[in-house]
Amino acid sequence: MQVKSDYKSAGVNIAEGEKFVDAIKPIVRKTFSGNVLSGIGNFGAFYRPEFAVYKDPVLVSSIDGVGTKLKIAAALNKYDTIGEDLVNHCVNDIAVCGAVPMFFLDYFATGKLINKNAVQVVKGLARGCKNNGCSLIGGETAEMPGVYAGDDFDLAGSITGIVDRKRILDSSNVKAGDVLIGIRSNGLHTNGFSLVRKIFGTGKNLGRKFGKLPLPLGKELLKVHRSYLKVIQKSISLFKVCSIAHITGGGIAGNTSRIIPKGLHAEVIWNAWKHGEIFNVIRSAGGVPEEDMRRTFNLGIGLVFIVRKNQSEQFMRFLIAQKERPSMIGSVQRI
Repeated sequence: MQVKSDYKSAGVNIAEGEKFVDAIKPIVRKTFSGNVLSGIGNFGAFYRPEFAVYKDPVLVSSIDGVGTKLKIAAALNKYDTIGEDLVNHCVNDIAVCGAVPMFFLDYFATGKLINKNAVQVVKGLARGCKNNGCSLIGGETAEMPGVYAGDDFDLAGSITGIVDRKRILDSSNVKAGDVLIGIRSNGLHTNGFSLVRKIFGTGKNLGRKFGKLPLPLGKELLKVHRSYLKVIQKSISLFKVCSIAHITGGGIAGNTSRIIPKGLHAEVIWNAWKHGEIFNVIRSAGGVPEEDMRRTFNLGIGLVFIVRKNQSEQFMRFLIAQKERPSMIGSVQRI
């Protein structure tokens, strides 16, 4: 006898997906700026940029994911922050180039769509977009039981921003003797979670306090990746900033090397700032070698500005006035 087969029996519930889309429409619509052409109902999203305010406009794009921070969120049944993590991460990646964000698109893939959890993820995406003046204009939700087990899921997103060509920040203006000024992260941001899970797992340890941490480990780990857009934009409007690095995977040395010309390198003074208790806890509990700590984590510095030495003191005072906690963490030297 022939067994009846349909898409739902194969693990894909189209009706549930349609309910999800209906649930997130009003959430997403609140992020729309006047540049979004909505209501067209096509296969792509439409955004009308205001090029007239730029002399030589350049579009800047980036794409990223949240990594295995997702596993911590799932273990704690808290899904409303990881979307904001993703948006802020992507915003920072283009902001350090001098760009301001225009629009964002997300990709949510799962083994089994759990509507209430997915809606919470989108709420985080929308909050991140609103806070950064960015429109969440589209996305894709894929239910793939043959790829993801159970309700496992992945989250990725792409962002597009704009900058005047003459205001692009890159390595071309960096010279030997320039100063590295770091400003604080609020924790791991979105990097190093595979190592953290190896050390602590995703069970009872997430509810425990370690060392001098003010919060249980799980809450410390889920602190939202900071957006540095506002301080970056204000900084480059008032100072001649040579370049900026967003500290993600690869740590301070790995990421600053991307914005320094060949023949030069960043000489980092690793004891120039307090690394933060979460990093002390990871280092101690896992017996992690210092070299691995430096390559895996931001160690409490989420953003590094490179400025001329004769401007560094004034820039430090400016950052303090912006309620930041800056530290001079090194300099650019010849190899």
